[in-house]
Amino acid sequence: MTRDRGIPNRRNRKPSPPRRATGQTIQAMKERPPKKGKPDRMTIVDRFHQARKWLMTDWRAMIALSLVLTGSATALSIAFLFKLPAVPNCPSIFWPLASASLRLHCAEIAAGKRTTKDLLEAIELVKSLPPDHPLHDEAKRLIELWAQEILDLGEEAFQAGKLDDAISTAKKVPKIGSAYTQVEDKIKRWQGIWTSAELLYRKAEDALRNQNWRLALTEAGRLLSIDNTFWQTTKYQEISGKITATREDITKIAKAKNLVESGGLQNFQEALKLLSSINDKSYVYQGAQEAISDVGKKMLDLADAALDRKDLTTALDVIKQIPPAANLQKEVEDFEVLANAIGRVWNGAPEDYDAAIVQAQKIGSDRPSYNKAQKLIAQWQAEKGDTAQLNRARQLAQSTRPEDLQAAIDTASQIPSSSPKSKEARQLIDQITTDVQSKEDRPLIDQADQVANRGDASSLQQAIDLLNRISSRRALGGEAADKRRQYASQLQAIRDRERALNEAAQPSPSPSIDPSVQNRIQDTASAEQALQEAKAAANGGTVDSVADAIRKADGVAISSPMRQEAQSLMDQWSQQLLQTAMSQASADPAGAIAIAQKIPLGTNAHDQAQSLIQLWQQGLRR
Repeated sequence: MTRDRGIPNRRNRKPSPPRRATGQTIQAMKERPPKKGKPDRMTIVDRFHQARKWLMTDWRAMIALSLVLTGSATALSIAFLFKLPAVPNCPSIFWPLASASLRLHCAEIAAGKRTTKDLLEAIELVKSLPPDHPLHDEAKRLIELWAQEILDLGEEAFQAGKLDDAISTAKKVPKIGSAYTQVEDKIKRWQGIWTSAELLYRKAEDALRNQNWRLALTEAGRLLSIDNTFWQTTKYQEISGKITATREDITKIAKAKNLVESGGLQNFQEALKLLSSINDKSYVYQGAQEAISDVGKKMLDLADAALDRKDLTTALDVIKQIPPAANLQKEVEDFEVLANAIGRVWNGAPEDYDAAIVQAQKIGSDRPSYNKAQKLIAQWQAEKGDTAQLNRARQLAQSTRPEDLQAAIDTASQIPSSSPKSKEARQLIDQITTDVQSKEDRPLIDQADQVANRGDASSLQQAIDLLNRISSRRALGGEAADKRRQYASQLQAIRDRERALNEAAQPSPSPSIDPSVQNRIQDTASAEQALQEAKAAANGGTVDSVADAIRKADGVAISSPMRQEAQSLMDQWSQQLLQTAMSQASADPAGAIAIAQKIPLGTNAHDQAQSLIQLWQQGLRR
């Protein structure tokens, strides 16, 4: 037994100091000298009476003394009342010598802390009691209770969203009693629930990544049926917040795409502003970045269109607004280099072409626009030569000499159709050709007018024949065709009058035959005969027979319904003569010229034949 150190041993106790007196008692003690030795009985009685007398006369002192005595008694009573037995210090006990009751008592204290560690310690303290011990049954009951408590702690951890902690806790359940038989099933149940919840969560996330927030909402709603508080509350609220945020981002992407489809720089800028507001934590961030890249490409196309309009300022302004997020930095840099080079080419001077080529050569093979740059370099090198050739053709076209004009046509014709200068070359050729053809055909038209002014049928027919020499494809072909129709109408009127006079002088024809019909039948028959003779001549297969066939077909009157067929055959045979001449030109230029000269005016091969004749003649003169 431990002894209270606060109570000293009676033998060692020191005498208490004398009680202090107050008032008259103190004064009396000061006046009376102390007596040595044992006081007599009379003296003690006297003092008692004096003190009693003083207490009776001083009521305030009596009250104070009563309060002191009462308080001391109360304090002493409370101290005895709350005096508890000493609590054992469980951590410092030497357990091999501890009693079963002490073990049980300390185990209950540890289990009361309700932690896995303490519950296991509690079980460890009492599990060694032998079966014949009086406290064995109680210990067994408590072990079962505490083991179940550990499993319950695992369930609480699981419900709080701590699966690993829950499994770790469950695996610590001792292999005693029924609680241990539940461990494996508990763990499987927790893992199954957790796997199902994670699958639903992932499905919701995948739906958000695919910008399908409605499906995500459906999958998230299924979390509410999961038998786990953490997934029903925390994770459900978490995915719900993500769905709301993603839905807003999806709306931004859709609106941005509509703006892009509308086109225009302002709409592109507004679309980029919307897409850039989607942060990298969003499930549709990647989709937003892809949309930004698409907008950037559209802006490059817009800049290209500005270059096609030769608006360099707008083109450069557009590409400067393409954001870095579009991942088109290299394309933008290349565009700026090539755009400035293209701008130099627009000046058209040889030194500008050289400067443009040098600038384009700065784009290396590792750049995205390398192929485009190489294509432009080749184009500009060729275009530089075409430009020089076109300038020579223009200088020759300033002359009035036929040979210079033909040389201008030949020079411009050498510019390939694939060249950017081909359009200008064609325009120059057309201009020269128009001038030459007008000079060649104007005398024919003037001559036809002079002949037609005679007014008789023969003169009108002669004027029509002159105009037939002018092809509809030539510069004055339209004017010649109008005059042919005019003279043909006048000629028809004269012939109608002549028929009328002849009919008046002759007996009336059979009423069953209309004169106008009869005339048309005769004209058609005449035209058919001329075409038959022409076709027969063409079958001869020689140059002369084909030329004769063309002449016979040209005999079909311009007013005849058969004239179109005749013209088609004339064009076909004239092309045949032209091909024959061209095939002989390299071996026999003189013979080729002779054949080409047989191609008459008014056929589609005449113009080309005349050009070739001049070219071949130049070759003979060299």
